[in-house]
Amino acid sequence: MTLAGTLNGSVMALDVGSRRIGVALAHPTARLAQPLLTLDRSDKTLEDIQKLIDEHSVGSIAVGLPRSLDGNITQQTRDTIVFINQLRAFTSVPVFEQDEALTSRQAEAELIDRAKPYTKADVDSLAATYILQDFLGSQNHE
Repeated sequence: MTLAGTLNGSVMALDVGSRRIGVALAHPTARLAQPLLTLDRSDKTLEDIQKLIDEHSVGSIAVGLPRSLDGNITQQTRDTIVFINQLRAFTSVPVFEQDEALTSRQAEAELIDRAKPYTKADVDSLAATYILQDFLGSQNHE
């Protein structure tokens, strides 16, 4: 499945961690990813994501899929796949997987370069922005 048939609204990206989920959005015409917020994981996470979908007219979601540096599946990969399957069952919005190689490190490096205080939540939402930019870029080539 490609994004072409699902561009009925904004595109959301999620950087899923065990404690938090970074969220980024891009408007379908501007296609510029911006950090939105960071959600704390809870038993209401799927409902919180659905509220964001409704509030921002989201037409598709890209979820970062982590792997080890050598490309192998890790426990975090398996946990994220479980989350993706739960999200797909919960919402009618198409959910895509997107490689998230080193996005958190890239986000932290950018925040360090800004020389301003930041939190782990800032890293998570910025990492989601990189996931979304990568996703949008990959869709332009399909």
